[in-house]
Amino acid sequence: MADTPPSPGPQRSLRQEDKRGFLQRLAEFIHPGPDSKDELIETLADAEDNDIINAESRIMLEGVIRIADMTAGDVMVAAPRMDVLNIEAPYEELLHLVIDTAHSRFPVYEGETENIIGILLAKDLLKLQRAPELNIRALLRPATFVPESKGLNDLLREFRGNRNHLAIVIDEFGRVAGLITIEDVLEEIVGEIEDEFDEAEDEGDIFSLADSTWRVGGDTAIERINESFGVKLPADGFETIGGLIAHTMGHVPKRGEIHEIEGLRFIVLHTKGGAVKWFKVMPVPSST
Repeated sequence: MADTPPSPGPQRSLRQEDKRGFLQRLAEFIHPGPDSKDELIETLADAEDNDIINAESRIMLEGVIRIADMTAGDVMVAAPRMDVLNIEAPYEELLHLVIDTAHSRFPVYEGETENIIGILLAKDLLKLQRAPELNIRALLRPATFVPESKGLNDLLREFRGNRNHLAIVIDEFGRVAGLITIEDVLEEIVGEIEDEFDEAEDEGDIFSLADSTWRVGGDTAIERINESFGVKLPADGFETIGGLIAHTMGHVPKRGEIHEIEGLRFIVLHTKGGAVKWFKVMPVPSST
């Protein structure tokens, strides 16, 4: 009888070799693991210190742990800072607002801003250029409403399931408290997500536009503003142009607000998280 061919060799065990030392295994047996979220986060920090995971992984894992205790009300854009569209506004006005804010989705209201009747996708406005007879109402998507107490874990699951990436947040009295997007939730895990309207740091915080004006990042250093525009803005106590203008105006600037200083006119283009993201800057027109 022919010899049975040798088997290709024993399959490797699915369980990887335990490289832990005896004392480490004994310690884990006595104290098997963290008993709270704080202990788990400390364990992640130890893992990073021991080069088991890198810093980016630790930050992301910590974010996943922390959002378990967070709600929509914790990270929403508050109602006063929401960019909303009036269903009765002319098309050109809507288009300018969409371009200036650079959002992809907008709550649409009728009558009072509290009366949200739907969500308009910026790309859907293009349909009106090809078919002006269309009614904007026909382009609206249903609005999703969630309570302030909605957990971020549950909300992220719903965002993924229904593909509605924006929700209107309602307070306990049924009033509009703000809005939240899937980006807001994900940023709690991975940090701020840069989009096409954002520029890399130190690579475009001041640049010229076709109409001889400039787009300037709110976090641009005052020293750079002074050098670029030949002005002498005070730098004592402030590092960024956004911080200086907010201080001199006495409040957090809103989109469309104008502030003039040192012969320059700053128009707020885009805000995010209670701070100015972008200004449009031009010389103050001379009075004739």
